[in-house]
Amino acid sequence: MAVSVKRIVLWRAEVPNQPGVLASTLKPLAQAGANLTIVMGYRFPGDPARAAIELFPVKGKKAEAAAQAAGLAAWEMPTLLVEGDDRPGLGHAIAEAMAGAGINLAFLVTQVIGKKYSSVMAFENEDDLKKASALIKKVKVGRSK
Repeated sequence: MAVSVKRIVLWRAEVPNQPGVLASTLKPLAQAGANLTIVMGYRFPGDPARAAIELFPVKGKKAEAAAQAAGLAAWEMPTLLVEGDDRPGLGHAIAEAMAGAGINLAFLVTQVIGKKYSSVMAFENEDDLKKASALIKKVKVGRSK
């Protein structure tokens, strides 16, 4: 599989950090038939009472209405979804390419399932997203696993 680099819009809510908040946030989306591929939830460092929930995709009027009812809103943070075949050294090669171009990440979440990887990465500005997108498509490392 070639590397896929796609600009995405995360939907985000800042919520109280307490049991059941994730379930109650996701419920309207599930009821609307939204098929989410990314769900992230995390507590704010330094403020254990606050958390954030971020998800993707929210497509269609019904899903958008459900997301808004759950307190989520489209987040303006420039964000990429990068997917492809996992290869040894790939994360380092991407990080090195961005470092060499002076690009700073706002955040990164990467996981590998089987032989496929997926990364969600956000940037401080649109220019960095565009530069990173072009660089990631050119990254070359060893052979596929």
